[in-house]
Amino acid sequence: MAESVDYIVIGGGSTGCVIASRLSETAGCTVALLEEGPRDRSPYIHIPGAYYKTAQGPLLKRFPWEPTDAQARSEQPTMVQASVLGGGSSVNAMIYIRGVPSDYDQWEALGATGWGYSDVLPYFLKAEDNNRFRNAAHATGGPLGVSDIDQIHPLTRAWLRACQQAGLPYNPDFNSGDQAGCGLYQITARDGRRSSAATAYLKPARRRPNLSVRTRARVIRILVEKGRATGVEYVSGGAVRVLKARREVILSAGAINSPRLLMLSGIGPAAHLAEHGIRTLADLPGVGQNLQDHIEISLIYQLNGPHSYDKYKKPHWKALAGLNYLMFGSGPAASNLIEGGAFWWGNKAEPVPDVQFFLVAGAGIEEGVDAVPGGNGCTVNLGQIRPRSRGEVLLASADPGAFPRVRPRYFSDPYDLEAVTEGCLFAAEIMDQPEMRRFVASRQVPESGMRSREDFRRFCREQAHAALHPAGTCRAGGDDGSVVDPQLRVHGIEGLRVADASVMPTLISGNPNAVCIMIGEKASEMIRAAA
Repeated sequence: MAESVDYIVIGGGSTGCVIASRLSETAGCTVALLEEGPRDRSPYIHIPGAYYKTAQGPLLKRFPWEPTDAQARSEQPTMVQASVLGGGSSVNAMIYIRGVPSDYDQWEALGATGWGYSDVLPYFLKAEDNNRFRNAAHATGGPLGVSDIDQIHPLTRAWLRACQQAGLPYNPDFNSGDQAGCGLYQITARDGRRSSAATAYLKPARRRPNLSVRTRARVIRILVEKGRATGVEYVSGGAVRVLKARREVILSAGAINSPRLLMLSGIGPAAHLAEHGIRTLADLPGVGQNLQDHIEISLIYQLNGPHSYDKYKKPHWKALAGLNYLMFGSGPAASNLIEGGAFWWGNKAEPVPDVQFFLVAGAGIEEGVDAVPGGNGCTVNLGQIRPRSRGEVLLASADPGAFPRVRPRYFSDPYDLEAVTEGCLFAAEIMDQPEMRRFVASRQVPESGMRSREDFRRFCREQAHAALHPAGTCRAGGDDGSVVDPQLRVHGIEGLRVADASVMPTLISGNPNAVCIMIGEKASEMIRAAA
């Protein structure tokens, strides 16, 4: 007889960790969390300054994506997603951003009733333990550490002054509801250590006898009997196993894997499933559609001296930083290396900023971003944060081990390219202000002679890369194109919910990790209320 629990949570990412922890707070309610990747035991995960390791290391799974003709590349582009307990919250840059109120009011207008800003704010507050703010927009006492970065690099401060020279106001809190301006990011950390969903939610719950956390457990199919999800098939230790759910299955595998797993299980567009010989259990044409991602571009500068964190690549500086962190929990290793940023307009007709900027006090930190000659550099990343382009996730075959077809269709809406181009020009203008010019030897990418708008547009079209924030592929709503209802229940299948970035009707204005945690908090309450 197959093993059974009350709830199965598929995916130990930001949302899944929250849901597993919250559901297991009810004594006597058994919960199993299945995560494809390993446990979060790597020390690099927990040290904020080791982001340069987690951003391009073995804890990432690389999904090939299909560029359009305008994005022809010499190499196959990939979209990395975390494959480790804690998901993106274990490997990302820890930047804590919620978006703006109009993001959520748009969700509600698109049919996600009960997901307006006033509805979701209580769940952000429930999650948060902020070390600087306690007011109408922020809270203390929640599981998730949200902190200021104690040591700010002088180059970051110089860049913020340059932003102000270029006309940006200083913004002390990007999460107040008004993002416009430049400022310092808060990060998901506590006492100099990363506060991932795994450490914040699962670690305190791990001794509960009713919670089972199973890593290196890859779910290959959701089992459905008579229109109800009854369990899963998963691979662990080279063997296919079955786990039954007495109450519900909650799919939290992310915006690429959640629609893929639904389709492999017979839930999705009937015609597409038939192409791969999969019997349709629920004809939902919206599964895999509405894919959105922030598109990002990087401007890379060579500095005229050791003015960035790049100097800590040298062994003696690295040893000094490590000693400082071991003894005091501070210094460069306690920084996420992306301390400052800004939100501003790429299109002045928008009511709120639509471009986000990041100053990376180093070069070659993130996967796909080059270092500079001489070794001392910095990077300005920027992205269009409310993309209008829409893509899709499709099956390549019925084989659970095959990669899906990921087709983001970046820049298919010309609006996105124009906004990124405008942001690129403004980023270059900031770097040309006196406060930053004194540190810069040359611009390496794009080459320093590039000045015209048309040149920058071409550069953006050819060199932009995935910001790794995919969302929207199992959209919440009540229309025929939605996949789940506002309670996150899959249309046409009982006992099955989706809860992760895939349910977002539109991508929020900024880094989505905090939003995924909020979704986990709200989903947990819905599930417990239903029980």
